[in-house]
Amino acid sequence: MERWSFNLQIYFLNSRFRQILDIRNSGKNVIQDRTIYEDAYIFAPNLHAMGLMTNRDFENYKSLFDLMEEVTESPDLIIYLRSSIPNLVAQIHKRGREYENSISIDYLSRLNERYEAWVHKYNKGKLLIIDVDNLNFVDNPEDLGNVINRIDAEIHGLF
Repeated sequence: MERWSFNLQIYFLNSRFRQILDIRNSGKNVIQDRTIYEDAYIFAPNLHAMGLMTNRDFENYKSLFDLMEEVTESPDLIIYLRSSIPNLVAQIHKRGREYENSISIDYLSRLNERYEAWVHKYNKGKLLIIDVDNLNFVDNPEDLGNVINRIDAEIHGLF
């Protein structure tokens, strides 16, 4: 991880930045699974805090992100799916992806703490927080309908 964390984070940053440019050039409405902010405010700082990215590499990463952020627009809406650690673990097991089996509870906890800190400071646009511990919007049409209604209300207003 120490050897490749910076390279991988730069790859993700570049990929997300290219997605932003492609979205802007397409003129279409797009839903993204991850944002450029998550890389910069959650994943890269977490690797740095864990000692897996050097100070120099982290500062270079942040400098590049700050430059990219200056020339991009914020999303119209960020949807944060808030989840407890037990629910995250259950979802990981349900997906059954072998490469996710090595994710530690400590790592998930660190990420969850960083997400919570980030959403409390987020001020670049609309933010919708959905607590997913008691929702099953994949299998339950009523839960999905409630989520869609909340998103619609956030984007278009109540009336």
